[in-house]
Amino acid sequence: MARKIGKQTYQPENPPVIISTAAVVGPFEGQGPLQPYFDHIYTDMMAGERSFEAAEREMALNACWTCMNKAGKTPQEVDFFLAGDLLNQITTSAFSAVELAIPYLGIYGACSSSGEGLALATMLVDGGYANLVLAATSSHNATAERQYRYPTEYGSHRKPTTQWTVTGAGAALVAPGGTGDGPQITMFTVGKLVDLGIKDVQNVGAAMAPAAADTLVRHFADTGRSPGYYDLIVTGDLGKFGKDLTKKLAVSKGGFDLSDNYEDCGLILYDTEKQDVHAGASGCASSAVVVYGYLYRQLMEGQIRRLLMVPTGALHSPTSFQQGDNIPGIAHAISIEKP
Repeated sequence: MARKIGKQTYQPENPPVIISTAAVVGPFEGQGPLQPYFDHIYTDMMAGERSFEAAEREMALNACWTCMNKAGKTPQEVDFFLAGDLLNQITTSAFSAVELAIPYLGIYGACSSSGEGLALATMLVDGGYANLVLAATSSHNATAERQYRYPTEYGSHRKPTTQWTVTGAGAALVAPGGTGDGPQITMFTVGKLVDLGIKDVQNVGAAMAPAAADTLVRHFADTGRSPGYYDLIVTGDLGKFGKDLTKKLAVSKGGFDLSDNYEDCGLILYDTEKQDVHAGASGCASSAVVVYGYLYRQLMEGQIRRLLMVPTGALHSPTSFQQGDNIPGIAHAISIEKP
């Protein structure tokens, strides 16, 4: 039985293990500094498919099959498939679930979906409802950019605060404690929606940063841990401006200094000096491919032992934006530790 700690944090009685992960990316992401850590790099944004949407589905399925194959598991052995993406009605995840034929729970946390998936997988496994859960998420630059911002064919001028949606997909397989030697999910903090009135879809880092800081401050307050407990704290896709704002808010709201061990996946994924991504990466795949590719390897090799993964999401839609609504943000904190 999971134990509630403080207001929003939960500690599983028998911490589940991430027994396998997979990360696949598009050609632009494969040109960045994390190239050696990806399971597959597509040479074509279309991934050999008839549309960008079909390409995203191909990438999501690739990540899922690769993740299961690496663990020697089949879909018949998986109890639940948890997945979400950015497309209308999370269609990438739904159509992927058709092929996988695993009992499916669709989730939507925008770019925080990787964290939401791991938190829910932890509940299912630790609660005795499942022995094996596959959690996945994906995004594609060409599908998300034209849906949320503008048709890419317009060649619109991008602001310095604009981020670049990641093309890729990530998946993780979560099993009961004692299964294999993978890192454990030892705690998770479920975030609250935070809305400070940001309306600019070309500055989602500012919209999500208050939620990231709120969840971080709550995690430290609930657990009694300080930022220094972790070898690395990594948010999902705040980019340059969102990361800087989060650091300031963590100090002002909770007195927590993140200077020594805090990074953002949106700044790790690309070479920001050579790749024109403006403020950094965004998209569901931002945290997924960095954590399930690069950082999972670091955990398995002992380079880091305690990771706090804080995926972030902007919960708006084209309709809400067009009707003048604000962009509320969400963030979830997942403590991943290698014994």
